[in-house]
This record gives sequence, C-alpha cells and structure tokens, in this order.
Amino acid sequence: MNPTRPGAGWIEVIAGPMFSGKSEELIRLLKRAAIARQRVQVFKPKLDNRYSDGDIVSHSMMRIPCEMVERTDEILPRLDPRTEVVGIDEAQFFDETLPGVCGHLANLGKRVIVAGLDMDFRGVPFGPMPTLLAVAEEVHKIHAICTSCGAPAAYTQRLIQSDELVVVGAAGAYEARCRRCHEPEGAPPASEPWLFSPGEPAEEESS
Repeated sequence: MNPTRPGAGWIEVIAGPMFSGKSEELIRLLKRAAIARQRVQVFKPKLDNRYSDGDIVSHSMMRIPCEMVERTDEILPRLDPRTEVVGIDEAQFFDETLPGVCGHLANLGKRVIVAGLDMDFRGVPFGPMPTLLAVAEEVHKIHAICTSCGAPAAYTQRLIQSDELVVVGAAGAYEARCRRCHEPEGAPPASEPWLFSPGEPAEEESS
C-alpha cells in the first residue's frame, strides 16, 4: 500500500527476526521506487558492517548503496530536499529519537521505509522499534523458518556467549527460532507482565 495522495507522508516498518528477509524486502521496495523514477536515499548505522561499508546487503546478497551514519541526528542534515523515499535499515541500533525523525520526514511528504529487529535475542522489544511499529501507517511483520523444527519463526536465538545486548553477527552467531524452540537468556523480571518469557504462559490475574 502507498499514500493515496502525491506528496503525502508515510511510514512503513518491516519487522521480524534475523534471517526473515527484512533487508531483502527493504531493498526490493526501494528498487521499485527507483524504477518508478522516485528519488531514493538510504541510511544504515555504521555499527552494521558485516557485509559492506557502503551498501545495505541482505543475507541472500541482494544489495543497494546507502549512507553510513553513527547517530540518528545525522540523518536530517544529510537529507537531499529532492528525496522522495527514505530507507533506513537496522533501525533497532538507532536511539529513541528515530521515530521522531521518521515522523518529521513523513510530515515533509516523504515515504519512509524502515527495517529492523522487533525483538532482541531475549525476546524483548528492541530499541526504537516498538514506537515505530505503533506510529507507522503500514507494518510488514515477516517470519523466518525455525532452524530447530521448521515452524514459522518470530524470535532470534543467540548462539554465542556474551553479556552485551548488541553483538553484531550473522549465521553462526544467531539463528531463527519459533516461540516453542526459543531459549531466551537474561529474560526480564516477572514484574513486567508484558515481557513474559516466550514459551511460558503469562501468569493469570487472581480474581
């Protein structure tokens, strides 16, 4: 779906676990916009340099040129006023001001397409993604395939030991899992009921 009026602002979010094809879908949408002769500008965080320092690259090796930024506040100063479509990959690595920047871009009449992990390896909502999912006009929630049982996978399983929340990696460091097969580490306290551990039922309220 696209805005019905020319020049109307719009935010789309592509969310899911690792290996679900988020970057591939982002690249596909941006290339379609380019084919439609729309001016496209793409950003990703410098933190993500797994495959390239100058392109967004999917696990299937699809790619599109991008600009690398360290912080959210670098996006607006680099924006070409003629840009019609703005793509942002790995949104979970940006700070909490990203939704405000995306909203500002949409208010300027830009189509903003954002891709990112909706949950971290523990199954906890990741960075600015929950807010982006709430304010977006359209959300593409996509799934991977669970490497343990073959079911649709919505979770990311970390395979390496680390106390750090952010550990950039790909195959060998992470894999996709379904709710039943996901084994979260460092799960949040039970006092936050909306963050119950995947695979376990939430406690029922006593009457």
